[in-house]
Amino acid sequence: MDNNKEAIMQAAIGLIDEKGERLNEITVREICKRANVGLGLVNYHFGSKDKLIELCVERIINGIVSRFREFRETKDGLTPLERLEYLGNMTLSFLFDRCAVSRISVLTDMRMPKENDNTSRTYEAYLPLVSACRPDWDTEKVRRKTFCLITVMQQAFLRHEAVFRLLGTDLTVKESREAFHKQVLYDILEVRI
Repeated sequence: MDNNKEAIMQAAIGLIDEKGERLNEITVREICKRANVGLGLVNYHFGSKDKLIELCVERIINGIVSRFREFRETKDGLTPLERLEYLGNMTLSFLFDRCAVSRISVLTDMRMPKENDNTSRTYEAYLPLVSACRPDWDTEKVRRKTFCLITVMQQAFLRHEAVFRLLGTDLTVKESREAFHKQVLYDILEVRI
């Protein structure tokens, strides 16, 4: 990757981390100053600030999803169901703790699905755990149920106000979110709590 392009991405990622939920405050001027490059290079390399932010968010989320895979493989003391519940709670906590970044990631994947986008990578990280929880299911059913689980988590995050209106569950509260996730997980896996 071009040194200037990488410097711009690193500068933007740093600003995303610093600004948190205030991503709208990030300016091209600020990115370029931090990257020590000319203003025109953001548009030259990325087309727009929004496209740059999307690419940076994809890189950030890729790192998180890689940690999901590592977690899945290192929690030997937990049953597959406990791992899946823990991983789901980790995922939902990240979504709600980093709302602006998460919203960009999920909506970008919905708007422009790619073969190896963040949603696909999340699905692949969850698939072995769903399979381990329900070894009696065939591959097709495991894939469908995993897809349902990821979709429900994304929609619950994006539409948490609707979840509150419809179900009375405040997903911004960690304990409520964990109880909701456990119930959804058990519903999808067809097991009893």
